[in-house]
Parts: sequence; C-alpha cells; structure tokens
Amino acid sequence: MTRSAKAQRQHRIAKLLEHHRLGSQGEVVELLAADGVVATQATVSRDLEELGAVKVRAPGGETVYAIPQFEERPASDDHLRRVLGEWLNEVAHSGNIVVLRTPPGSAHVVGSALDRASVPGVLGTVAGDDTLFVVCTEKVGGVAVAKKLSALAGL
Repeated sequence: MTRSAKAQRQHRIAKLLEHHRLGSQGEVVELLAADGVVATQATVSRDLEELGAVKVRAPGGETVYAIPQFEERPASDDHLRRVLGEWLNEVAHSGNIVVLRTPPGSAHVVGSALDRASVPGVLGTVAGDDTLFVVCTEKVGGVAVAKKLSALAGL
C-alpha cells in the first residue's frame, strides 16, 4: 500500500470516528468496506494506534474509539491519571514487574496510555485481555512504579 493510500484510509477512519460511535475494530472495518475501502482488522488496529485513538466511555456507558484533538490532549500525567482512574482495578508487583488488572477487554487501553506517557522506570508493557505486565528498570524497580501507578489511579 502506498503512503498516500494509507493516509487516505487513516483520514477516513478519523472521519468515521467523528461521526459514528464505534466500539470495535470490526465495526470500523465494516464501515470502511461500505465506503469501498478494503482493510483487515490488523490494518485497522495499526491505523488506530498511529492515529492515537483511545477508547472512551460514551454517555450510556458504552466504550467507543475517539481521537483526541491535539489542542485538547491532556498532559501525559493528566491523561495517564484519567485512564488509570477509569480502568485500573488492582496493582501488584514482583521484582521489576508490575501486574495491573483491568476490566475484561481493557488492558490494551491502559498499556497504550502507559506506553505514550513514558513513565520513568518503565521499559515497556505487554497487555492481555484484563491483565497487563509492566516491565521496569532494575534501578527503579517494580515497587516504586507500582506505588506511582496506584497513586495516579487513586487506589
């Protein structure tokens, strides 16, 4: 796929998210297809990540994809505090690993926010369905990162 085709597809995705409440990547794929754009779920997943799309709670409680506007994006700590406060249920640690528990299907939301926030001492994250592993530097360690994330989440 050419860069321009990718940019056009991502532009269409952004417009779809502005005008529709889309809670799954499959819904995005279907609306793109209705628009004549063939894309796989994996491609849409990468596009959503590159666009900075996040899942937000819409009125009525459902979660939908949204792309924050640059001017409206909160500072890293504020954004991370909001995501952790909304989605984090439990924090545990062992050595240089922190284990975070979320509601089912939400670990990737927390992982993405952590990856974007560049928390000192965090090397990276691995998200499952409702569990997230946070790998910390040995120097900082899991205890310190677990305390920081718990505090940000209000736990």
